[in-house]
Amino acid sequence: MISIIIPALNEEEYIGACIAAIKKNGDSCEIIVADGGSSDRTAEIAERQEGVKVVKTGRGRGLQMNAGASHATGEILLFLHADTILEDGWSKAVEAAMQNASIMGGAFTFAIPHPGKKYRLVEQWVGFRCSLFKLPYGDQGIFVRRDIFKKLEGCKNIPLMEDVDLIERVKRLGKIVILDKKAFTSERRWLKEGLLRTASLNQMIMFLYRMGISPHKLAKIYYR
Repeated sequence: MISIIIPALNEEEYIGACIAAIKKNGDSCEIIVADGGSSDRTAEIAERQEGVKVVKTGRGRGLQMNAGASHATGEILLFLHADTILEDGWSKAVEAAMQNASIMGGAFTFAIPHPGKKYRLVEQWVGFRCSLFKLPYGDQGIFVRRDIFKKLEGCKNIPLMEDVDLIERVKRLGKIVILDKKAFTSERRWLKEGLLRTASLNQMIMFLYRMGISPHKLAKIYYR
């Protein structure tokens, strides 16, 4: 079974659609929303969904991912952002990939649900990064075997780069796979901040992370 963990904070606009997309193709899946103290109706909307478990926890994506995982019973953990919609057939694709014992985890193909041509360039760049470095980000939906997640002692409680840190530790234990099925992640940040600024900031943050700058300092830059 697949356990989907959705770390959420003030996501009332997106959480319902995210859960609906999961249920469309994952009837046997376990859905856990790890709410980090939302001040809006996120938890209320999630609780109204049949079969959805809401876990109240502190704020911080890594902390929320761990809290959700601690309540999961599935052999595969899928960490999904609340503003991400998975393409039809996603659950069968994950199950098929994980039949290979050498695969420790993976992610979906990144997609932005906006018709603008410039967003296709972003998708192509992410595809290139994943093809060359096997380095998916959290907005692609990261899945991992539960026993591997436990062996790694879960996510680090850091304010940024928890997804990169997790996937790189998973890769040390075995292979990961990037599925053809798409994870459509909201373009809201690209629209709000601008495509060029967002892309440049993302690359700068990754460069500084590789240079050894702490995630706490990076978070101050990223969220300012």
